[in-house]
Amino acid sequence: MVLVNSTMRPLGSTAPDFSLPSVTDGKSYSLSSFADKKALLIIFACRHCPYVVHVKEELAKIGIDYANEDMAIVAISSNDAENYKEDTPEKLKEFAQELQLNYPLLYDESQEVAKAYTAACTPDFFLYDENRKLAYRGQLDGARPGNSIPVTGEDLRSAIDCVLESKPVSADQKPSAGCNIKWKAGNAPSYFG
Repeated sequence: MVLVNSTMRPLGSTAPDFSLPSVTDGKSYSLSSFADKKALLIIFACRHCPYVVHVKEELAKIGIDYANEDMAIVAISSNDAENYKEDTPEKLKEFAQELQLNYPLLYDESQEVAKAYTAACTPDFFLYDENRKLAYRGQLDGARPGNSIPVTGEDLRSAIDCVLESKPVSADQKPSAGCNIKWKAGNAPSYFG
């Protein structure tokens, strides 16, 4: 396990397009699949990372709490499943079922989507406004495995509420921290060091 922070992609960046299969329902999803929603939250996650495990209930709860809001959520796993068997599509599907996720969990086998978003860790959060401009790319909250801060999702939830209410999101954003994305041999992007 290598602890890394998110890359803090520039605010206002346009969401890169993608087309990925869902491990949960077998459908393929792209950016246009969520075009009718005011906000789009993309979460890079995996099954085995202790940082994701620490916040997994909150990840599911955000889906429930915002189910009736004008926001879509999608999780993406980009880990090398050949070398990290807990992140195979089958295991990811089990993970989504265990958490009863009400949003799709996509599998980025080529890792090209993670690169396009400059995702670096799990969990890594990217919240886009109705024009698909990046409004937030920070931490869920201050909780980490081993610290005594409760998992509340307060940082991300505050940003979501601002986007849904068409209010500016504070630019004072703390990076997410977690396990590095498990890049396939020779596939680690230049921003990842």
